[in-house]
Amino acid sequence: MNDALIRLILIVIAAITLISGATQMVAGEFVLNIIATSATGPEVHLFATVGMFMVITGAMFLQSLLMRTDAPAISLWISVQKFAAAILVLIAYLKGYFIWLALGVAAFDAFTGILAFIFWRRLPR
Repeated sequence: MNDALIRLILIVIAAITLISGATQMVAGEFVLNIIATSATGPEVHLFATVGMFMVITGAMFLQSLLMRTDAPAISLWISVQKFAAAILVLIAYLKGYFIWLALGVAAFDAFTGILAFIFWRRLPR
């Protein structure tokens, strides 16, 4: 896969991250009712907080990709964050907090982590 295609895919993923994070912030209960086994007040609030961080990291990654910034650390840390998110969603599923639909979220995050890592490795240092 060439660098331009990887960048384009990551731009789309960063935008999806930003939008899904905003959705978690304003409609966390709705989203949790789809992917989780419960949606109490504290769970919804914490989910919205996670959404806020998704908005920030998604926007930062999107801006860095669009501006072609020469800060490779952004791609590296996005990759680490996506791998961690994939692992934590999988753990939550295994503990019974999420239903099987959440495995799609984990797979998407793992794919993004791999792609961001490949992108980072190809950046000049």
